[in-house]
Amino acid sequence: MVKYIIALVFAFTLGASVHAQGNYEVSVGDTLRVEVLEDSSLNRTLLVTPDGRISFPLAGTLTASGQTIEQIEQALIAKLSPNFASPPTVYVAVGTIPQEVADDPLNEENPTVYLLGEVNTPGPKSIIPGTTILQLLSQSGGFTDFAATKRIQIRKRTSSGSEVLITLNFRAISRGVGLDRDVVLQEGDVILVPERRLFE
Repeated sequence: MVKYIIALVFAFTLGASVHAQGNYEVSVGDTLRVEVLEDSSLNRTLLVTPDGRISFPLAGTLTASGQTIEQIEQALIAKLSPNFASPPTVYVAVGTIPQEVADDPLNEENPTVYLLGEVNTPGPKSIIPGTTILQLLSQSGGFTDFAATKRIQIRKRTSSGSEVLITLNFRAISRGVGLDRDVVLQEGDVILVPERRLFE
């Protein structure tokens, strides 16, 4: 009975938004708010990455771009079900990029980077030129309980179009291990904090 009462509360808070977005097809750059009724520790906001995907704990990576909210909900339920006694109740709603970032008159000059994965405030970030990865992470609202902080990935595009992958062990740095160089972020860089593996 309690489960159904809580479900009604979620329905009232998200229902109108989801109903209005029912036929909307998710696009790259959208933010999705995902709530799992049976386990609130899984609730989070996700960014649809440039390859059209999202990553969610216990569910892995899913295609989101071109999908409706209902299709994403069903995909998450299917992926999460093996971890629950019965299929979980999942709500998804489309968020927006904060208006102050979109309207920032300095946005044309400030690079935009993308912070993804197991951080509390994922999404596109307008940064001051010269901002380093450690400075950005200090502004990210912290890591989730699922974060694999030993293998944070920084993906950079070279002028030739190829991709360079840099791995950062934030856990070691937080314990006093020196950093060879603090990576300076540039326009279009993607920073991914992956999900922690079992026993990691």
